[in-house]
Amino acid sequence: MNNDPSHMSHCLFQSIFTCSVSWYPATFFYTAGVFSVVAMGYLCIAVGVMLLVVLPVLVTMETCQMAGTHGLPGIPGLPGRDGRDGEKGEKGVPGTLLGWGQKPDQGLKGEPGLKGAVGKRGRSGVRGENGPPGPKGLQGEPGDSGSLLSLQQSAFSVARGTASSPDKKSIIRFTSVITDVNKDYNTETGRFRCRVPGTYYFVFHASSESKLCLLFKLDGTTLGSFCDWVNLNIRQVSSGGLAVYMKKNQEVWLETNDYNGMTGKPEGNSLFSGFLLHHH
Repeated sequence: MNNDPSHMSHCLFQSIFTCSVSWYPATFFYTAGVFSVVAMGYLCIAVGVMLLVVLPVLVTMETCQMAGTHGLPGIPGLPGRDGRDGEKGEKGVPGTLLGWGQKPDQGLKGEPGLKGAVGKRGRSGVRGENGPPGPKGLQGEPGDSGSLLSLQQSAFSVARGTASSPDKKSIIRFTSVITDVNKDYNTETGRFRCRVPGTYYFVFHASSESKLCLLFKLDGTTLGSFCDWVNLNIRQVSSGGLAVYMKKNQEVWLETNDYNGMTGKPEGNSLFSGFLLHHH
């Protein structure tokens, strides 16, 4: 037993310190931060006073063998603030220089963007050239009736449009139209139809290189016959004409018999003409 005052004071201080060290973490942990550091300090002082009261009992101890224990780990603190921006890094390594004519690799095609707003109307361009003519249109409606004088006129003149001779005992078709007032001559049938009744005069000029006989007919009735006998390889022109009274819708034409030597060559053509002399 050591009754030295200095030894007793040392033991008392060690007991207070041990209490402070051991009680502070435990109390702080179990009270979950309710008590502050100041409250813990007052608690330790109260414990120290209690130890002074029980000091005689502690004096009876031979030696002070009390030793401190490790406290419990503290609660992790709050995250710290973001650090300051670092310094600017060094300049990167330059890219590879491509050779002449080489192109960089093309990246992947991106997604189509949103449709933009309609822009302003641009300036008018230069007027283009005229296009090619269009196809021929359909035939129009019949026109208005003409004057009485034009309705009482009728005349035609047509030519044989081929060098070949007409067939035997057939109507001669003159397919090349020179004049045809009121379209009274039909090149498909070879017939002239009367639309204005009256007296008409008809005439023909025929080039031939062989025997030729022509019949002038009115609605199938022969009104005249014209024949020309020529030697071979000799071209000859024959003609004939007559005046005929015709009623409306009657038809006249020229017809061949067994001799059909008519030609239609440019150097020797064949013509058929007729016109109204007097309207009845």
